[in-house]
Amino acid sequence: MKRLLKHLAIILCIMLVSLMGTYIGLAVYYHNAFAYGTWINDVYCTGKSIQEVNDALVRGFTYDGLTVYDRDGNSYFISAEAVGYRFDFMKALEAYQKQQNPWMWIESLLHGDSTQLTPVVSYDGQALADILDQIPFLKAERGHPEKERKVAIIKTNQGYELLNERENVLKVEEAAAAITGAIEQSEKEISLEEAGCYHDLALSPQMQDTLRLWEQVDSFQKCGIVYQMGEEQVPVDASVVCDWIEISEDGSFARDESGRLKMRDGAIQEFVDGLAAQYDTVGTARQFRATRGELVTVEGGTYGNKIDRDAEVAYLTQAFTERRKEVREPEYIQTAWLQGKDDIGDTYVEVDMGEQMMYYYVKGVQQVATPIVTGNTSRRMGTPAGVNYVYLKQTNRILRGPGYASHVDYWMPVKGNIGIHDAAWRSKYGGTIYQTNGSHGCINTPRDAMVQIYESVEVGTPVVMFY
Repeated sequence: MKRLLKHLAIILCIMLVSLMGTYIGLAVYYHNAFAYGTWINDVYCTGKSIQEVNDALVRGFTYDGLTVYDRDGNSYFISAEAVGYRFDFMKALEAYQKQQNPWMWIESLLHGDSTQLTPVVSYDGQALADILDQIPFLKAERGHPEKERKVAIIKTNQGYELLNERENVLKVEEAAAAITGAIEQSEKEISLEEAGCYHDLALSPQMQDTLRLWEQVDSFQKCGIVYQMGEEQVPVDASVVCDWIEISEDGSFARDESGRLKMRDGAIQEFVDGLAAQYDTVGTARQFRATRGELVTVEGGTYGNKIDRDAEVAYLTQAFTERRKEVREPEYIQTAWLQGKDDIGDTYVEVDMGEQMMYYYVKGVQQVATPIVTGNTSRRMGTPAGVNYVYLKQTNRILRGPGYASHVDYWMPVKGNIGIHDAAWRSKYGGTIYQTNGSHGCINTPRDAMVQIYESVEVGTPVVMFY
C-alpha cells in the first residue's frame, strides 16, 4: 500500500513538473511574440513577432490623403504623396506588446485579445506648410484681417441682407493644426467646422447698433403674402418690400419718433399699379396663334381682366400691417374666363377677317369652321380688330341703324353694336365680298354655322378678331 502511494506521489510530481515546464515554456515563447488569440486590425497575430505583424499591417494599410471641408461645403484634397507621407506600426506594436503579460498567456487562451492600432506617421513638414498656404479658404482668411471685418446692411436683388464678417470666422492657425493632426492620425477627411476652427469676433458698439437695426429691417421685409395671378404666383417678398422702407436724404433708414422704420408714402400703391400693369389684359396687345398658322398680334378690345386697384391697396395695407401669411386672388373690376397673362385659354371664337373665316374651338378642338362676311372696308365700316367677348345671346332680333332694319334669328353681340349673326339676305360668304359689299360692321354668318355656334357658345366666351 505504501509502495502504491509512493508511486502515485512520484507520478503526480512528474505531471506537475511537466505542466510547470509547459507553462513556463509557453510564457518564454510569448515573451517575444504576441499572445494567443491576439488580433490587431483584423490580422491574426498569435506567436508572431513585432516585425512580422508590422509587415502584415503595412501591406494591408493604404492612405491616399486627406479631404478638408470648410463650413460652406468647399473641399480641398491633400494627397499623401504631396506631403511625403510615410508610416509603420512598429512603435504602436511595441507599446501594445508591452501591455501583454506573457505569464498570463492562459488568460488569453480563454478570452483572446482584439484591438485596432493606428500607424506612426511621418511627413515632410515644409511640404505640408506650403500646401496649407495654398488652400483657397485658408488663403482667403489670411487676406482678410480681423480689424477689417465689418457688420453692415446691404441691398441686393433679393432685398436687404446682413453682411456680418465677424461671425463664424475661420481661425487659420487652428485650422492648420487640425489638418496636421488629421494627417498624423491618417484620417481621410476633416470638417473644420466640426473641429471647432470657427469663432465669432468681438463687436464694437456701432456694430451692435447695426445688428439691432437689422432685426427691424429683417422683420419689416418678411412678408408671407402671395398673389395668385392665374397659374402664376407673385410673392410679396423681401425683394419687393425692401423698397417700401423710407430712406432719408443721408441714405439712412428713416424712423419715426418711437424708433421704428417708416413706410414710404405711396409704396403699396406703386406695387399694386405695377401688378395691374403686368396682369391687366383689357385692351392690351396679345400674341395669338391663328388657325392659318401665323402668330398674329391682336390689340384692343373689351375682353380681359382688370384689377380693382383701390380694393387691393386697402387689402395689402392691412394685410401687411397684420403680417398675414396667405395666398391672395385680387379683386377685379372686370374678369375674363381665365386670370393671368394668358386669359384666352383654349375655348374661344376666332374671327380671321383677313381670310374671312370664323372658327370655334372648345378645349383646343375645332368645332366650327365657316366663311363669313365682315364690315365693308370701302365704306370705312370695317369690323374693328381686338379681343372681345360674347356679352349677350338673343333670338329673333331686329338690328337697326341709319337707313336699315334687319331681322336676324340669332344675335350674339361682342362689342357695342357689333356682333355675330345670321344673314338671310346673303347667299355667298368669304373671299373679298367684305371689301365692297360688306356689313355695317357685324360678322355675317351662314345660318347653319350660326345655329351650331349659338347653341354652343356661352356668354363670356372670348372672341379674337384680327386681319
